[in-house]
Amino acid sequence: MNPSLWLALLGAGTIISLMPGAGAVNTMSNALTVGFRRSIWGILGQQTALLFHIGVAAAGVGILVSNSPLAFNLIRYTGAAYLVYLGVRKFLQKPDHDDIRALRGGEGALSMFRRGVWVNLLNPKAIVFFLALIPQFIRPGHPLLSQYAVLAVTVVVIDVLVMWFFYAGAARSFRRFTRHESGQRILNRTFGALFVGVGAVLAVA
Repeated sequence: MNPSLWLALLGAGTIISLMPGAGAVNTMSNALTVGFRRSIWGILGQQTALLFHIGVAAAGVGILVSNSPLAFNLIRYTGAAYLVYLGVRKFLQKPDHDDIRALRGGEGALSMFRRGVWVNLLNPKAIVFFLALIPQFIRPGHPLLSQYAVLAVTVVVIDVLVMWFFYAGAARSFRRFTRHESGQRILNRTFGALFVGVGAVLAVA
């Protein structure tokens, strides 16, 4: 991939990652619950799903999904339902009265990783999006494997940096609210409502 094309990919990837969505909400929720550093596990889960979407789109399977209303809607509504489920669970979550646990403990790495995978995996628009994005940065006359590798690494690195340092970092300023029961309740309901909202948008858009 030549430098000018890579810079275009860098710009497109940054703009895409900065657009708020389920991944951003999940990242901020994790950062508030377990802290900035440990939120990386959820982000890595999201990247695993992102790599899957890139692979699916690159293999052309995305064409089948985008051209099959039944397959697309099945994945879309499953993803929407999962986000609504996460939102309702977060909304109803009771405040943690143990300040130390609220600030340093909480959910395990595997659980966050797994949820991160599902949050991004159950998003059919990602497949359709990459199906439209990938051809813009791939030149058929050049070795395909190296081009796909550069694209995947670039997109993943950008998304990790944006999710961790922008969204998880932004959540740091709200962590003081987790020290109080009323603050925890407000944040739980806020992020619960955000999850439900993103799920609803995914279902109707």
